Amino acid sequence: MRVGLFIPCYVDQFYPGVAKATLELLEKHGVEVDYPLSQTCCGQPMANSGYERYGKASSELFMKNFGGFDYIVAPSGSCTLHVKDHVLPKEENAPKIYELCEFLTDVLRVNNIASTFPHKVGFHSSCHGLRGLRLAKCSERMDPEFNKPLSLLKQVKDIEMIELDRKDECCGFGGTFAVAEEAVSITMGNDRLADHTKNGVEVLTGADMSCLMHLQGLIKRQNSPIKVMHIAEILNGNPVE
Repeated sequence: MRVGLFIPCYVDQFYPGVAKATLELLEKHGVEVDYPLSQTCCGQPMANSGYERYGKASSELFMKNFGGFDYIVAPSGSCTLHVKDHVLPKEENAPKIYELCEFLTDVLRVNNIASTFPHKVGFHSSCHGLRGLRLAKCSERMDPEFNKPLSLLKQVKDIEMIELDRKDECCGFGGTFAVAEEAVSITMGNDRLADHTKNGVEVLTGADMSCLMHLQGLIKRQNSPIKVMHIAEILNGNPVE
């Protein structure tokens, strides 16, 4: 099994610790991972802004870097969804891309996360992961209950998962939406954060660092004691900083 690690550009630049935790987590579960050094942005920002044609070079470079792998794994639902829908060819022998949590549950079938995290944790479901990749049951659907990221977090020793009032509401980030509609984005983020605060969350986590970055900015402005960590860091056993 040839696995290529795709680290989104914003994770590479702002949250390298998330990339390291992802690599360490995969290696703990016996995966031999390659990291193509010439990888760059997948082109999602251009596509989301209506300029997908300007991301053509990014797509071509992505295929040059990752076209020879069996699986591509990324710690990001939104970038994974963009590559899955707009970059990878729709051919049977093309590489398959997975968001980190779904790779652990669907491919590796992980049922033993050997880490400890004695904190009250609130999980933020990002829209791309939830409604694009179907990492969990959406509240508006009448499907059977399932949640791949939570199924992993519940394997962590001493963790206390906090149930939110509105468990899969959008945080208002949405990439360029946060820039074009700043006031609406901030209001949605504050509403999302209030749910975590009201229910006593100590650490807020999720599978998309972009959404967490938005909420982290609001947390700092409110001088809130809530800490923010990517799910890879908790599953990997990283301490709260």
